[in-house]
Formats: sequence, C-alpha cells, structure tokens
Amino acid sequence: MYSADDFAQAPAAPHPDLVRRLHEVVGDAGLVLDAEAQAPYLTDWLGKWRGRAALVVRPRDTAQTAAVVRICHESHTPIVVQGGNTGMSGGATPDASGAQVVLSLSRMTAIRAVDPINNTLTAEAGVLLANVQRSALEADRFFPLSLGSEGSCTIGGNLATNAGGIAVLRYGNTRDLVLGIEAVLPDGRVWNGLRALRKDNTGYDLRNLFIGSEGTLGIITAAVLKLFARPLGRATAWVGAASIESLVGLLADLRASAGERLVAFEMMSHDSLALVLQHVVDTRAPLEGAHAFHALVELADTRQDGLDELLESALGAALERGLANDVALSRSEAQSLAFWKIREGISQAQVRAGKAIKHDIALPISSLADFAHRAEAALRALRPAVRIVNFGHLGDGNLHYNVLVPADTTPAALAAETALLNRVVHDLVSHMGGSISAEHGVGQLRRDEMHHYKQPLELELMLRIKQALDPNQLMNPGKLL
Repeated sequence: MYSADDFAQAPAAPHPDLVRRLHEVVGDAGLVLDAEAQAPYLTDWLGKWRGRAALVVRPRDTAQTAAVVRICHESHTPIVVQGGNTGMSGGATPDASGAQVVLSLSRMTAIRAVDPINNTLTAEAGVLLANVQRSALEADRFFPLSLGSEGSCTIGGNLATNAGGIAVLRYGNTRDLVLGIEAVLPDGRVWNGLRALRKDNTGYDLRNLFIGSEGTLGIITAAVLKLFARPLGRATAWVGAASIESLVGLLADLRASAGERLVAFEMMSHDSLALVLQHVVDTRAPLEGAHAFHALVELADTRQDGLDELLESALGAALERGLANDVALSRSEAQSLAFWKIREGISQAQVRAGKAIKHDIALPISSLADFAHRAEAALRALRPAVRIVNFGHLGDGNLHYNVLVPADTTPAALAAETALLNRVVHDLVSHMGGSISAEHGVGQLRRDEMHHYKQPLELELMLRIKQALDPNQLMNPGKLL
C-alpha cells in the first residue's frame, strides 16, 4: 500500500491558466492541488496502481461537471473520472505522466427524487450505494444491488463498471436496474436521458452505451434506478457438498422449487473457507467435518410465511439425492449475518494471506464444473503446489478464480507469474465460450488481455464508437481500450 509520502515529489505544476479557469468554476472546495491531499485519489484501494495528476477537481453538480469538461476539452487535458475509488481493475487511477485531471464526483450526493408509485429513485453519481439502499427502504421499497464495498462505492462507479454483486441471480447486473441516465459528453454538452420509463423504443439505447464504458465515453452524473417491493422475509442456509457438479444440480432444483424467491447462491471451495477462518476474526465453520465445496443460499419474499419451510424441504430433498452432504439452516438474523461474513471475508483474507492473481470470469453455469477441473489440472501441471481460491456467484456463472502467491513475491516475479497463469486460465475460459471480465471491469488490469481475446470486429466497433464520441481521446485514456 502507499502513503502520502509516496507522492511527496509532485509532478510538473499544471498550467496556471487551467487552474484559474477551473477555480472559477468549482471554487476552493472543488480543487485539490496539494500533493498530500491528492494522495488518496492517486492510488487504488488495493494499492496495485498509482499515478500522478495535474490536479484533482471535485464539482458539486452537473453544471459544474459540464463546465470542467468543456475546459479540459478546449485545453486538450485528459480526464480520469473517479467515484468511490473502490474498483478492482485500476480503472479510476491516473497514469504517471502528471498531465491528467482526476475528476471526482464525491460531492455529487443528492437523491433527486423517490417515486414509490413508479418504483424509481433518481440519484446523483456520487451517492454511496448504501445510501441509495437506505433511501429506498425509507420509502418502503428495495434497491437490490449489493456489494461488499456498498458503504464506500458510489452509484456512478457502479454504473461505469456495470457492477454485479450477490443478487444478480434474481435482479440482474447494474445495467438491468437502470431506466435512464444523465451524462456529460467529452465536449462538455449534457445529455439528459433521465427518463423513468420501462418502455421507450425511440431509437438506439444510448443509456446502455454509457453503462459499463468505464468513463471512456463520457461521465454519468445521475441515474433513474429501479426499485422493487421490499422483502420482509428471508431464509438462509449453508450447504456442504462434494463437488461443484452437486452444487449446480442443487441450484437447478432450487430454481424449480423456489422460483424468483431464490436471490443468492454463492459458492466457495474448502480452501477459500479455510482462508477466511484463518485470517478473519469472529468467524467459525458453519458445518462439522470437511466438505470440498460450500454454498451460501438465500431466499427472499415479501412474505415470511412458508419461506423457512420451503428452503428446509428443498435442502432435505438435496440431502436425499446426494446433492448436499450437510446443511445448516439459519435460525436467526445473527446466524445469517455470520454466514455472510464468511462469504464477504474472502477478499480480506486473500490480502492478509499473500498476493492474489485474480480472475473475474463468467461461463455458462453448465460449464463451471468442467472448467474448474480443467483449470486446476492445467495450473498444477505448471505449479504442482499452486494454491487456488475458487469462489463466486455460482447462480449467475461468475467465478473469482484466484491463485495465491507468497506475500514476499517481488513485483517482477509477480508480473511474470501473472502473465503465465493468466494465459492458462483465460485461454480455457475463451475456449469454453466465457468472458475474462464478469463484474469488476476491464480498467488497465485486463485491457491487454481483452485485446487478446475479443473478436477483431468487436474491437473495431468499440473503437469506432469511442472515436465518434471522444475523437481527442481525452476520457480515461489507457483504460478499457
């Protein structure tokens, strides 16, 4: 990780005219010039990437954001947009040139409207995900996007990366939870697409062009989000199984018996669980004995009646069919939270255990077991003692298939090992019709990898769109494309 001392040598000072013009727009509160104060904006939260910036700008509303972008457009100053800075792929970190402006949306925190009848909420890009969830609950509604970083990530960042999370199985990715957006274009013009409509077939779907674009096409400044009926009942269970094949079979059975009440189906290997128990305080194994794989299952409904019984019956049938070896049904909210603490503690445990070569992959659910067997065999052929941390959102086909390396691995050795093992894992994912980026975004982490696997025509179309909207290549250069 980095401290303010790492940024003590400031880059070349920004042009005085640029500083003056931006100051006229955002004032003292909107400019960060001091090297020490800039430090948190110049490195990602994992400490993998760091850069330098001419300055950090923090506009308070869309009008200020548009004015800042116009000035940068006129002066040919590159812009890196930043939300909560909780990304996993280096997509919000400036490069080392010191020529880029970091545009932080952290002051844009207004909930503009809540409409319980239309089931919508309009939020600015800097609103924390947890605050959106809270505002929905205050209106007796529910916003389902849920991430481990929800107390610090922002809606703008969620949209920019099309974030996933634990409820995709039922509600979809972020893209599926948005009706309309407002965006500042690279030349400073504002597109107001804040339409709260579920049917609108008037041309191209521009909204989805910006969602998932990682700030390379423009800046999302606000969004109309879908709300849902508030779940009043939940039933949670921990399952131990002999194989991923067994858990895939259990998932199919639960979908048949529980339907849309199945909101989460999280999987982790035995090694993933052991890592959490070793490195995360106040955690204990939910089941007796050893199980090769585990699942955290949750049902939710607007009524509690019958939910516990439904889950108990379904898991009882799974035990009889051999799809599960053991089951622990949550009997209290505290026990349910304890189950979720294990699942959410895997990333923290990996950081404490060493350095991880991370793979955020997606495959058809029917291919997950085959992939896991083949990937492990290929990795062990190269590194017999390799430590694999395999976990993720089994219900939507997204695995975090990570490889741990010792904490004292040098940067050069880590880079070489990453290149070697990435090729093994990503070649197999591509061969099996999967994606090398499921929910964390491409950023700079997977940019070159994406060029290796993306069809040339797809890349050409993406580049044409980029050129049409951002011909001067000023928006988040070096990321995604």
